[in-house]
Amino acid sequence: MSFFARFAQNRGALIGLIILLLIIVMAILAPLLFPESPWRMVQRPFLPPLSQEGFLLGTDTMGRNVAAGLMHGAWVSLLIGLVSTSVALLIGVPLGAIAGYYGGLVDDFLMRFTEFFQTIPNFALAIVLVAIMQPSITSIVLAIALVSWPPVARLVRAEFMSLRHREYVEAARLVGQTNSTIILRQILPNTLSPIIVLASLMVATAILLESALSFLGLGDPNVMSWGYMIGAARTVIRQAWWLSFFPGVAILLTVLALNLVGEGLDDALNPKLSRER
Repeated sequence: MSFFARFAQNRGALIGLIILLLIIVMAILAPLLFPESPWRMVQRPFLPPLSQEGFLLGTDTMGRNVAAGLMHGAWVSLLIGLVSTSVALLIGVPLGAIAGYYGGLVDDFLMRFTEFFQTIPNFALAIVLVAIMQPSITSIVLAIALVSWPPVARLVRAEFMSLRHREYVEAARLVGQTNSTIILRQILPNTLSPIIVLASLMVATAILLESALSFLGLGDPNVMSWGYMIGAARTVIRQAWWLSFFPGVAILLTVLALNLVGEGLDDALNPKLSRER
């Protein structure tokens, strides 16, 4: 059975994939449907959703279009989630591969270095890093990546330790392949399935972290994000419920979709474990 057939057997994964595709389409269409800046004031404040003035999701405390902010915020959230996860993989995969392949003192040193980052709560460390570097897209991406790579390193290390003495690896050593070639061509391709599943979950975590940072006022002040929209509306939640409701639902659906897709990828990439479950 092919990968896509196994993935399609998981109905939850298909629903998550559809939701995720809709959010991606929403982010792509944002500049076309709302070409003006989402920060622009378009009407009087606190217009409710479906108002006679023609604003589908109403306006916020400054008279800005909530629908425009929601669609432009989708692009920011997805961008930060994907880029920060990619950076975390670039850090965690090489460190975990080296530690798991060589073992011994190299493994001890790299794992103690990894544990140093794990002793500090992720969110607290992210707040400190963003505050030091000044809030911006770049600083948020770097902060989220720096708190997200340790689980990647540990996962890759465990996979390499279980595979480094397999027959095909020993055969590669006998024919004279270098350590770097064995790591990149023999072992790493066989560890991709758990890395892909973990990466899909890391994107969801990164979106939540960015939303929390923006809620606390540590988001990029030049871009609209879902976390900023919720944070700006927290003082008027009783007066204008929709200002925090719609971006909150957007975050919920995005994170839920990514988790469902991650579960589907796990079932498709590890069919034996799926059957056992």
